Amino acid sequence: MVRIVVVAVPGAGKSTILKKLVEKIPGLKIVNFGDYMLEEARKALGISDRDEMRKRIKPTDYKQLQEKAAEEISKLDGDLIIDTHAAIKTPYGYYPGIPSRVAEILKPDAIVVLEFRPEDILQRRLKDLQAAEGQKRLREIEAAEEVEEHQLIARELAAAAANHVCCYLVRLKFMHPQKYPYQHADEAAEALADLIRKLKGE
Repeated sequence: MVRIVVVAVPGAGKSTILKKLVEKIPGLKIVNFGDYMLEEARKALGISDRDEMRKRIKPTDYKQLQEKAAEEISKLDGDLIIDTHAAIKTPYGYYPGIPSRVAEILKPDAIVVLEFRPEDILQRRLKDLQAAEGQKRLREIEAAEEVEEHQLIARELAAAAANHVCCYLVRLKFMHPQKYPYQHADEAAEALADLIRKLKGE
């Protein structure tokens, strides 16, 4: 049984990558950590969506929700990809997505950090916002420097989590311009599939 935590900043295209990964390794389970947290937040605090969860929940409550979500995920069988964030941007600063206790509960074999050119991430975010809400939220798009900082802090927090539980840290960087649509997603999915095979001894 292989367990890998995959992290990236919002807009990196992680969902697309993981869909392509499942096509390469049928039977692989993809678990969204945020979905489990939101379910716990609904039950315990009456929270209705993730934006509300990030903005309203106190750090002590947030930490408890993370641990409860990790406990539920730890009960799952089979090869598992845990989709989450290493650094969560809040109005108060960055918050760790894989704190020490959560890493201990999940017991990952590896933590994989996906990094992309800030301009590619911003382009994906812009496309998502236009598709979902038209032009009205475009002012919320970050600057490239902010995306770069977010990726740096995510990398550092992922490294801290990997160090704490003595698992592998894998950094997958895609800083080259794409020659065709979804090139980065294809390359990332193949790299993740290769990692899974290696960890399984195949």
